[in-house]
Amino acid sequence: TYIGGTNSSNSPQFKQAKSNMSSTKRILVYGGRGALGSACVMKFKQLGCWVCSVDIGADNPDADASVAVSPSSGSLTDQHAGVAADVAKVLDGAKLDAVICVAGGWAGGDAGSDKFVANCDLVLKQSVWTSVIAASLAAKHLLDSKDSLLLLTGAQPALGPTPGMIGYGMAKAAVHHLVRSLAEKNSGLPSGARALAILPVTLDTPANRRAMGEAGLSEWTPLSFVADLLANWVSGAADVPQSGSLLILVTKDFKTEVLPA
Repeated sequence: TYIGGTNSSNSPQFKQAKSNMSSTKRILVYGGRGALGSACVMKFKQLGCWVCSVDIGADNPDADASVAVSPSSGSLTDQHAGVAADVAKVLDGAKLDAVICVAGGWAGGDAGSDKFVANCDLVLKQSVWTSVIAASLAAKHLLDSKDSLLLLTGAQPALGPTPGMIGYGMAKAAVHHLVRSLAEKNSGLPSGARALAILPVTLDTPANRRAMGEAGLSEWTPLSFVADLLANWVSGAADVPQSGSLLILVTKDFKTEVLPA
């Protein structure tokens, strides 16, 4: 169990990633223009890593390289082909120490909602497509090392039924299944690599503040906590959980715990 406050470095159990992390560490952040992705890109850059950001739209100026995802891709196959080709060009044969996929989004709706099918389509693209492409990139480009990491983003609510947000729960449950499958032998990942998922409840993002106000901030997980957590795992400053682990991020009274699902 990892415990921290609003600044995770306050916790005696949560070591700060070393600022002299080897500059040869190469990290790909899928969703690197989002709120959490941007925080991760900045954290890894502060630690001297080479970082590639993959996302829809404009380049991430904080990253060393950026790959643009075409939002008009008509299929998962087409989107993967474009991203895979561009990532291969950027890496030019180099291997990655970590693939961090924090792309995603939220949409609600029960089966009777007028937007039910449209929202299911949206969240599957946001969470499942991105995770599948990230897994494919990891299989091809991750170092075959016990320190290499594929990190995907699930959601704590998707551990159970989500009748008011069926598409979202379905998409995140698929991510959980993907992680557990990738952790098994013959999954296609390098034999030494670990596959993990973080399962937030609510992240403290600008979008969530706009949508829900600030009344529940004491139970929202800070982006800095997540970025520090991932940096500690990649740097070796904290023990990396067993491959296949689903790690729930639970925040209460501004203190966050990382608990196994």
